[in-house]
Amino acid sequence: MGILSGLFRSRDKPKNRVGGGWNFLFGGTTSGKAVNERTAMQTSAVYACVRILAESVAGLPLHVYERTVNGSKSTKPSHPLYRLLHDEPNREMTSFVFRETLMSHLLLWGNAYAQIIRDGRGFPIALYPLLPDRMAVDRNESGELVYTYQSDKGQVKLRRENVLHIPGLGFDGLIGYSPIAMAKNAVGLALATEDYGATFFANGANPGGVLEHPGVIKPEQADRLRESWQSQFGGANTHKVAVLEEGLKFHQMSIPPEQAQFLETRKFQINEIARIFRVPPHMVGDLEKSSFSNIEQQSLEFVK
Repeated sequence: MGILSGLFRSRDKPKNRVGGGWNFLFGGTTSGKAVNERTAMQTSAVYACVRILAESVAGLPLHVYERTVNGSKSTKPSHPLYRLLHDEPNREMTSFVFRETLMSHLLLWGNAYAQIIRDGRGFPIALYPLLPDRMAVDRNESGELVYTYQSDKGQVKLRRENVLHIPGLGFDGLIGYSPIAMAKNAVGLALATEDYGATFFANGANPGGVLEHPGVIKPEQADRLRESWQSQFGGANTHKVAVLEEGLKFHQMSIPPEQAQFLETRKFQINEIARIFRVPPHMVGDLEKSSFSNIEQQSLEFVK
């Protein structure tokens, strides 16, 4: 049966090669957060955009048509490919799940792949999605495309006619590049602000600071003082009343969230990510600048 869906069981293993050169595991961002296609999905805006687009495309009608003598077209349910595309591309997936999976791959990695399983006559009988970060696309000596897939049992070479490849926007028209890789700093900033907010509230919504001692203390004394302060007034004990002795003074050092424009940054990143995926902001829950009139117009544009 070729490469079957069992390959989806070990998704988090490191990969050797990926198609196109733009889909390598990437992490370095100016925000300091590691960003790749999977960590990006931890951002609510990215998850919402991918889900909206994937479900919308998967819900569209998919039929096989035939052209009649007079030039019109009509559906042909009797065609052998009709069941494969409209109902069940393989024994494990409905057409909706199959298209939703491929669309999510396209949105995150910039490419969607599926292996075409054929019978003895060469006719397609099944379609199985392939993970884009395990696929490499090259040309052989004769210039033909060759797809190399890194399965759990080793590399598998697939001929062009046995791979359904849907590329996104790319430089050569053959391989798409990952939208997440192109916008990794925007996604990294969204991840960084979420982590900042989580850490801030985990500390009882109190910024960090510095303990000032009037005298000179040894490093080991400073370590004990820091640990003692953290155990008594950190985490769940943040709001306890502190008594400072021996002339100790506490100075707040962290920038308060309102001065760091924390909420404004989070709101802007929602719009930034929605802009990347061309999704109207109101569809990901941002109703700040929405009205009945512009929501209706934006919804119509999204459908078109």
